[in-house]
Amino acid sequence: MDIKKDIIFRQIGAKIAYYRSLRNLTQIQLANLVNISESTLSRLERGKYNSNISVSILLDISKALKIEVAELLTFSDQEKKLWYE
Repeated sequence: MDIKKDIIFRQIGAKIAYYRSLRNLTQIQLANLVNISESTLSRLERGKYNSNISVSILLDISKALKIEVAELLTFSDQEKKLWYE
């Protein structure tokens, strides 16, 4: 069984966008808090960040969103099913 990494990156990106919207932050505001460009954050949220997300960026994002980094990296059984389709 081959895990489809692109799906995982999109799921992480969707979680970032979800928590950002819960905090009523724009992409520009969150990008400024994390010290990354808006285009980088946009690519992260779309799961298009060179198929690689650094732990450092995820830690900075989770801190800015006031969540545990595990919130971005924990997946339900339903989400995991998509990895193997």
